Amino acid sequence: MFFTLSKLFWIVATPINLIGILIALSIGARLLRFRRLSMICSVAALSILGLGAWTTAGALLLHPLEDYYERPVPPPDNVAGVIVLGGGFEGSVNLARGGYELNASGDRFVEAAILARLYPEAKIVVTGGSGTLLLEGEGDGDTAPRLLTALGVEPERLVLERLSRNTQENATLTRELLNPQRGEVWLLVTSAFHMPRSVGLFRKAGFDVVPWPTDYRTAGTETLGLAQDNVADSLQNLAIGLREWIGLIAYRLTGRIDGIFPPKT
Repeated sequence: MFFTLSKLFWIVATPINLIGILIALSIGARLLRFRRLSMICSVAALSILGLGAWTTAGALLLHPLEDYYERPVPPPDNVAGVIVLGGGFEGSVNLARGGYELNASGDRFVEAAILARLYPEAKIVVTGGSGTLLLEGEGDGDTAPRLLTALGVEPERLVLERLSRNTQENATLTRELLNPQRGEVWLLVTSAFHMPRSVGLFRKAGFDVVPWPTDYRTAGTETLGLAQDNVADSLQNLAIGLREWIGLIAYRLTGRIDGIFPPKT
């Protein structure tokens, strides 16, 4: 139920969809002669568009998320495995064409291949099924072997978890699959903005992973003002930032994580 509700909520709440809904409401209210309501909806739609497309609001939302964790320096000497969260593939395209097309979060799998070379004895764990509600697509756990083996990762090193639909299920199902032992080091690879919630969920599941963030969406130097990126990326940053902050708050309120930001140690 939580999975379905969260997906339905975000269909409505994602900025570009919300702008469309507000414009439709504005037109409908105008036709019904509710002029004040029409004006309110129009102003709200234009405000969201202006804030997201032409200001640094999205980048500023992402800064505290992306800056919270850094990669360990120096990196650990011995690593039992590298866990890469799904979400980096174009599932519907790969289901239709059988390839391994990457989306904007594809850096996760590039980084996993790099870490596989850095730690040649480590297991490479991919966790992620199909997390879509309406669209049909191939899960990352099914697609990843085609890419990683093409990049030189030995098939016998791969551990695949193909059932999870969201990050909480990533954590619980991966914990059950791997049964990590005390003293083992497991690196967690995901987008930097997604790392605080991911670490919180893995620790809640009893899996003390080491964050290895990748896929940064901001330079980290943006200040309040006009956008320093193109319109599409600025809107996407706003959508990602809102979604992640809403997710952190919702997971905290429902007890799925122990705090908005987990302890760094």
